[in-house]
This record gives sequence, C-alpha cells and structure tokens, in this order.
Amino acid sequence: MLNKKTIDDINVSGLRVLCRCDFNVPLDNGVITDDTRIVSSLPTIKKLIADGGKVILCSHLGKPKGSVVPELSLAPVAKRLSELLGTEVKFADDDNVVGENAKRIVSELKDGEVCLLQNVRFRPEETKNDDTFSKELASLCDVFVNDAFGTAHRAHCSTAGVCQFVKHSAIGYLMEQELNYLGSVVNNPKRPLVSILGGAKVSSKISVISNLLEKVDKLIIGGGMMFTFIKAMGGNVGKSIVEEEYIDYSKDMIYKAGALGVQLFFPVDVVVTKEFSNDAEYRVVKATEIADDEMGMDIGPKTRELFANALEGAGTVIWNGPMGVFEFCNFAKGTIAVAEAMGNLKDAVTVVGGGDSAAAVNQLGYADKFSHISTGGGASLEFLEGKELPGVKAVEYKD
Repeated sequence: MLNKKTIDDINVSGLRVLCRCDFNVPLDNGVITDDTRIVSSLPTIKKLIADGGKVILCSHLGKPKGSVVPELSLAPVAKRLSELLGTEVKFADDDNVVGENAKRIVSELKDGEVCLLQNVRFRPEETKNDDTFSKELASLCDVFVNDAFGTAHRAHCSTAGVCQFVKHSAIGYLMEQELNYLGSVVNNPKRPLVSILGGAKVSSKISVISNLLEKVDKLIIGGGMMFTFIKAMGGNVGKSIVEEEYIDYSKDMIYKAGALGVQLFFPVDVVVTKEFSNDAEYRVVKATEIADDEMGMDIGPKTRELFANALEGAGTVIWNGPMGVFEFCNFAKGTIAVAEAMGNLKDAVTVVGGGDSAAAVNQLGYADKFSHISTGGGASLEFLEGKELPGVKAVEYKD
C-alpha cells in the first residue's frame, strides 16, 4: 500500500472534516435506483462520526459541466444518507457549493454531526482544479479526507486541489481498501495471474494492455475490442466495431505476449446480427468469418467454454470490461459466463475493475462471489497501468 495517511492516523475529535465521497449514483426522476456507492462510503463516515468529527461531505453527481442543473442536485443523496446513518444529514443547497448557507451549517455543526454540500461540479472551477474553489473548500475544514476512489484519477478541486490548502489530509477506508486490493494483485499476486479485458475500445485500454502483459500469465481478450485484434490477425470482422488506427498496436501486443511467454486467448466464435438491436435475429459464426453485412455482439458458446477453461486453476483474476453488448439481454451470455466462471473459482482472488463489468456483476447478482469489486472504472484502469492517481498523490504521507 502507498504510505499515505489514513483516517486511523488522524484524531479528528472536535475538528471540521471535509470528506470527498463518490455519490455519483443513478437517478430516475429524483429517485436513487442503486445506492451501492453511498453504502460503500458508510464505514468512513461512521468512523468520522464516532471519533467526534464535524463531518462535511462533498461529491459530484453526473456531468452538469460547470452549470447548475437542478436534476443533478445531491438532495436525494442527503435524504438516503440520513436513512442509512440513522441520523440527520443536513443539506447545504447553495448552488455555488460554498455559499452563506453552507458556511452557516458548517459553523453550527456539533461533534459527530453531518452535512452534505451541493454538487461540486455545479462550479466550473471544479474540473479545472482552479485554486479559487480549492481554497473555498479548504476554508470549511481543518482536515480533508479523500474516500472517492472513483474520481481519484481526476485532478479536480475536491479530489486533489484542496489538499494544498489544508493542514492535514488522509484517505478513507474505501480508498484504502481499493489501493490495498489493486496494489496486491498488481505487485504481489497469487499465481497464476489472469487478466480478462473487454469493453468496446482498444484505445481506452492501450497502456493497461502493455503494462499487464509484463505482469500476467494469461490475458483473455473479449468485448468489442476483440475485433480490432481479430482484424489485426487477418480475420474478417464485417461491420463490427474496429479501431483501424490501433491494428498495428494490436499486432505489437500479440508479438509482445509471445516474447514474454504470456498466453493470449481470443474468441473462436461470436454471436452476430445485421443490426444493433436486442431484437435482431442472431447466429453464431467463427470469430474470423463474420459476413460483411453482420456485426459481432457477444462471444459465442465455444468461446465461453474456452475462457472458463483458461480461468481454471487461476490464483488471481482481474476483470475489466464486459464480453459483449450485455445491456441487451440476448447478448449478455458471454458476460454472464465469465461472471459465473470467476465466481465459481476456488481459492482464487477475484477482482472486478469497476465500470461496466462491475455494473454487470451487480445486475446479475454475482457481487457476493467476488473478492473485490472496484468502485472506480477509470481509476482502476489507470492504477493497473501503473499511473499515479492525482487524488492519492495529493494526500500527505505518513510520518
């Protein structure tokens, strides 16, 4: 684990603690449809309350792009937090986040009380990491705690900038857990180490493919990105999603795997349709023989078996990205098969790297079968690439 201060290293009794959480939850007409991220933040919040801190929570929600978007208010989150904590979470509804109302609520907080600020991305300065807003946030607190792993790869005011202007900073339990788990699987994994990469694009996982090849024993490629690799190997992929500019890169990665002795697994069959729709007629064909008027939507049954066999005996498995268009139920079989195969492994450390694959695992009801499901898709990818995350880098080191 990085040698960063945690909330166990700071006595917050009587102090104002600004805690950055990830409350970027899905909303439907103002109703939270999945509170997983809120629940994940509870251990840190409860610890700060128990230790007598004056707890000031902040987060972003959606992409208001620096404007006030009433539908993206954090008011529903304050309500749900109050229910989960069994204590009132006061909501500071200032559109400029650090307004008179927010300052008053914070000044009146007693030890162990909690408030929540408005959506930090209502401020255009937030995503620009502008010192003005960072200083405003810092003025509210004595201690800053970053528990938002999902945004740790962003250098924003509420994730990194604020650290410059506070005396003490630390990471919360969720952040610590993420860094410990991902750090251990990357730096000291139980072997064999197998990585499964899916999702639509090679470009979004360029660095992670190259970095993982130097660490893994096996690499399994599925999802939309498989078609760029299949085309690179001379296969016909029809109308499937392909990033032409990454064909040479894909060839380089295949060569690198061979040079390093890493076993690469690609689909041998795929489910194809003539149109991008759940209701489209589909058939199974060889992965390298997709007709010109068809597109790949999922891995096929032989591939599901191949991938499951490749996972047998694994010591550690890292999975990032679905195997097909899993949001269409007819093309979710590949993703379900990988989730089942991973979930049924005995004595293996199984990690799902956030984003769509985490959503798929949760939707399919397999969450309790995995060692760890990351709360950050982009952050977990950048961590696996070996990058330093700005939201972690900014926090002070242990003495």
